Amino acid sequence: MTRPKVCIYAPVDPAGDSHEALIAAGCDVILGTSPASPAALRMLARDAAVLMGATFRGGIMDDALFVTMPELRLISKYTIGVDDIDVDAATARGILVTHCPTESNWGGVAEGTLAALLALLKKLRERDRQVKQGLWRDPMLAGTYLGARQDGYAGITIGLVGLGRIGARVADLLAPWRVRILASDPYIAESRFVLHGATPVDFRTLLIESDVVSLHCSLTAETRRMIGAPELALMKPGAMLINTARGALVDLEALCACLGRGGIAAAALDVLPEEPPRPDSPLLALGDRVLLSPHMVAANAGSPLQVATAWANDSTLRALRGELPRRICNRDAIPRWRARFEGRPLLGRQPGSASDAARA
Repeated sequence: MTRPKVCIYAPVDPAGDSHEALIAAGCDVILGTSPASPAALRMLARDAAVLMGATFRGGIMDDALFVTMPELRLISKYTIGVDDIDVDAATARGILVTHCPTESNWGGVAEGTLAALLALLKKLRERDRQVKQGLWRDPMLAGTYLGARQDGYAGITIGLVGLGRIGARVADLLAPWRVRILASDPYIAESRFVLHGATPVDFRTLLIESDVVSLHCSLTAETRRMIGAPELALMKPGAMLINTARGALVDLEALCACLGRGGIAAAALDVLPEEPPRPDSPLLALGDRVLLSPHMVAANAGSPLQVATAWANDSTLRALRGELPRRICNRDAIPRWRARFEGRPLLGRQPGSASDAARA
């Protein structure tokens, strides 16, 4: 049996242990370097049965790429997000897309969101800079108290756009602070709002009533530029925006204009539509009105993508054995995938595999 080709276009395992595990299982592993262009990926992944890697920095994996890979049966992502893939095009061809929503990743995003929120509300950067400049206790550097108090202070309102894994963890982390939490998410059960102490509201109400708006949704055609000039105009003059999800959720030009004229107080952005920003980007001239991070909110000691390699390997080996992998993002592709690949294993089945159990 010919060894199936697995192209790891964006490796995350410097030690190579996960690569060796695939080789030991019978795969021919080809390593790329990130970022790679679509043209480079086409050359690298010729005849590949599986594409594997972190975020593809060379654009979008689309049908123009897939048509050059007639044996491609799986794209196995180390990351949570799949917005670097034309999932509809993959689905149409019966190519499965899997991802790795490890707790170290989405939990890291939630913790990073809370850190950004506190940095803005407590003016940590400004206070640090004042002391280092030889100044002391400027009244303008008073922070914001978050939670409700028994003296009658009502606390602030935090609006979470999306109450999936990350949004829900942010809500849980905020629970002891006794803040009012609003959430907008039309795709989850009502019981989840109750479980995480959030009041369900529509998107417009969330923008109007929140002191802090934090984005925790996937990038889709529906959510692209969901925060633009009209939405920013609905927010309170002293409100703050946090985006640790995807850069293209926000119209950056509209945000810069809004911050420049004092429409909202501040923004914290870990992600941008263009990464890194151009040196002449107006974003870089906004001073303390914007807190920036280089798309590293989930980057903590003990890389979350290292944790994900075992999950991605499992998905890869299952698909190469003709079995359905776990954590499929495009389940609509399953019937087409089964018609193309289920009876065509490229690796021998392992005793006790999921398919064996189903046949028992």
